[in-house]
Amino acid sequence: MTPQQTRERKPGRARRAIIAGAVALTLSAGGATAWALDRFVVQHVEIADVSAYEASQAGNSTGTTAETATDSTSSTAVTTDTSHVSGSSNISISTVTTGSGDDTVTYYVADVVLDDATTLQSAFANDSFGENITETTSAIAEANNAVFAINGDYYGFRDTGIVIRNGVVFRDEGARQGLAFYRDGTVKVYDETTTAAGQLVAEGVWNTLSFGPSLLDNGEVADGIEDVEVDTNFGNHSIQGEQPRTAVGIIDDNHLVFVVVDGRSPGYSAGVTMTGLADIMQGLGATTAYNIDGGGSSTMYFNGSLVNNPLGANKERGTSDILYIGG
Repeated sequence: MTPQQTRERKPGRARRAIIAGAVALTLSAGGATAWALDRFVVQHVEIADVSAYEASQAGNSTGTTAETATDSTSSTAVTTDTSHVSGSSNISISTVTTGSGDDTVTYYVADVVLDDATTLQSAFANDSFGENITETTSAIAEANNAVFAINGDYYGFRDTGIVIRNGVVFRDEGARQGLAFYRDGTVKVYDETTTAAGQLVAEGVWNTLSFGPSLLDNGEVADGIEDVEVDTNFGNHSIQGEQPRTAVGIIDDNHLVFVVVDGRSPGYSAGVTMTGLADIMQGLGATTAYNIDGGGSSTMYFNGSLVNNPLGANKERGTSDILYIGG
C-alpha cells in the first residue's frame, strides 16, 4: 500500500499517525522518525489568519443565494434536489446511480452557473495556511457561510504546487498540471512548471488547484490518465483503481459542473477509475475536466448538509481546503 493510498483510506488523527509510522518503518531510527512525524503529522502554520491576509492583499468577494427549483432527466436513475439561485447564478444538485450489485456507482452532480467568476471562492481549514492543517469540508463550509462546497486539492499534504486562492498567492512551487480559474469566467489546465504565480495573478487568475490529472482534452478523454502520480514528495503516490473521486468540469464561461463519486462501499457505490471519472465528466457536457483529491476527502456540501456518503459511513475525513459559494 502506498502512502497516497494510505492517506485516502484513513481518517483524521489515525490516518496521520499510520502514515508517519509507515514512513518511519522504512527509514533508519532516530532522526528519520522525527522527520517523518514532522513532515506528515505536525502542523506547520505559515499564515494564521488567512481572512485578514487576503483582505490586506486583495480584498474578498462573495456570492449570495436564494431558493428556487429545477428539473432534470437522465437515462440512469437521477434525483434532482432543491436548487439555489441569485440573479443569474444557479446551483442545481443531482444524484445519479448506475449499475447494480457490487458494480453500483453513485455520484453527485452540482451544475453551477455563476453570475460572476469570483463568486466561487476558496477557504482553508482553521482559516490558516500551511501543512497538515485539517478540518472537514462541512466545518470549513459552515465557518465561511457557504451554501455549496466541495473538498479542494488537499494542498497541505504536499509542499509543492502553485497555490493562488481568491486572487492571492500562497505558494509558488510549480510541480504538475494545474487548473486555473480566471476572473473572466474561463478555466484552463496549465503547466505549473512553465510559469510563476505572480504572472498568473497578473493575467487574471482568481483560484488554482494543484492535483490532477486533466481528464478531458477538448472534450475527449485524455491519454495516460491511469498512470499519473500526483505526489513525488515520498515514494509512489498513485491514484489508480476504483476510488471515491472529486472532479471539476467546465462547460462554458462561468458554467461549471462539480462531481463527487462515492466509493469503497460494495452494493452502494464501488467508486470509479480515472477513465470512468473522465467518462462521467464527458457525459455531462464538459470540454475540460480536472481530477482533485479523492478517497475519504471526496465531499459535497449543500444548504447546510452533507450531500454524499463518504466511504459509505457518512463520516467526513479532514481536508486542508475547499471551493465554495457563499450563502
